[in-house]
Amino acid sequence: MHTASKVSLIAALLVSTGIVSAQPPATPAPPPVVSPEISASRDVTLRVRAPQADKVSLISGGDMAAIPFGAGLPMSKGSDGVWQVMIPNVPAGAYRYRFDIDGVATGDPVNPLTSQSNSNAWSLFYMSGAEFMDAQRVAHGAVAEVTYYSSALGRERRMHVYTPPGYERNRDTYPVFYLLHGAFDGDDSWSTVGRAGFIVDNLIAAHKAVPMIVVMPDGHTSRFGGGGAGGLNMADFVKEFNADIKPYVEANYRIRTGRASTAIAGLSMGGAQTLDIAAGDLGSYAYVGVFSSGVFGIADGTQWEDAHRTQLDDAAQKRGLELVWFSTGKDDFLLDTTKATVAMLEKHGFDVTYEESSGGHTWINWREYLNKFAPQLFR
Repeated sequence: MHTASKVSLIAALLVSTGIVSAQPPATPAPPPVVSPEISASRDVTLRVRAPQADKVSLISGGDMAAIPFGAGLPMSKGSDGVWQVMIPNVPAGAYRYRFDIDGVATGDPVNPLTSQSNSNAWSLFYMSGAEFMDAQRVAHGAVAEVTYYSSALGRERRMHVYTPPGYERNRDTYPVFYLLHGAFDGDDSWSTVGRAGFIVDNLIAAHKAVPMIVVMPDGHTSRFGGGGAGGLNMADFVKEFNADIKPYVEANYRIRTGRASTAIAGLSMGGAQTLDIAAGDLGSYAYVGVFSSGVFGIADGTQWEDAHRTQLDDAAQKRGLELVWFSTGKDDFLLDTTKATVAMLEKHGFDVTYEESSGGHTWINWREYLNKFAPQLFR
């Protein structure tokens, strides 16, 4: 018997006796899901495979005009079990989103880009088209995640630190800019959805801003709903900033110490923290920026003003203060707070620059404010 015939006979016997069973053809893998898909016409399609789900919605982290913050936009289910929704004509910017799948919040499983907040991580996509924050063909700095020990809080903490192009290759010293985020966000936010690294890169490349170190700390000392003192305990952060964050930066980075080389700014909650920090140590800051914010509770009385009256009226502390800059959108819910704070500071002899922009309490404005504020520093 030929060898081939023997092999065929043995195979037939194995199958007939059950030693080897015939295998059904393999089920082909489903095609990959593409999400986000950005078209040349600036439409964005978001997708997620959830064949067993009954209801899927797109949740926006803000700034998508088609989706009110916190509300869900229904997605449609295809025959392949993939749900999708298309957002037309999306303006340039960074956008946070996630999916609600039968009541369970989830990130986009095929999109590796994320942006962290105080209590969760968002999926993120970027629509190019705004030169000031696009990734241009220029020299880029670096943004590092820096872990440090907080003696004020008794635990390890994290901040993000931007160093300008060439920092690693030279021994130059640089001015330092402390940039604070708002409520519900975290130390990751300014460098992801806020595009801070790209904004400063582009300003430096265009010679509109001087090379600087930008420090982006975590302004929350606990998570919302996480017990402890609560997510808006600003006093604890101010204490930690003075005891740990600023000393750590001064000890570990090549910065120029002194008032003329130090700036601080923040948005919303970070703007209120900026005022607390600067008013408590005004002689250390030549540049102070407040984005979409002011003294929280100023409409209810003069407690903050009374607590800082000595510093506010100290003429010597005002000398060397180069810039106090406020900007808030005309549709921002904190607009009255901003105006009242500006009026209070002017009453105490501060020269305040106030610019009222369009729009509301969104990253659309805060990125623009950074782009306007940073060029005014350290000149």
